Amino acid sequence: MPLHLERIDWMSSPPLAPDDGPIDFEHLARMTLGDSGLEREVLTMFIAQSAGLLDRLTSLPPEAGNLAHTLKGSARAIGAFAVAEAASRLETALNDAGNAGSALEGLKDAVAAARGAIEAFLSRS
Repeated sequence: MPLHLERIDWMSSPPLAPDDGPIDFEHLARMTLGDSGLEREVLTMFIAQSAGLLDRLTSLPPEAGNLAHTLKGSARAIGAFAVAEAASRLETALNDAGNAGSALEGLKDAVAAARGAIEAFLSRS
């Protein structure tokens, strides 16, 4: 008896090590179903959210792990994988009594790079 196989359309996963800049715009397009207005909206929201979270993280308050986790999820959603990795490093440093100050500086740098890419993208579109 022949086996009946149906074609399954797979969605590709985000790259483990993106190499096309601070924002993976292909990932963003997939997440927003190609809606350019929605892309602009979520990127604008990310700029505001990341600035607010970084401001709160500056003093490394007791809830810093939760704040870093929130930023990590938001960054992954828009394709800011370097920000997500940096937030994950901060989360780990906080949980393992590592060098949270150094991890926070790395996160600030990653957010600045993402913000620059986002602002350039928004000014072109």
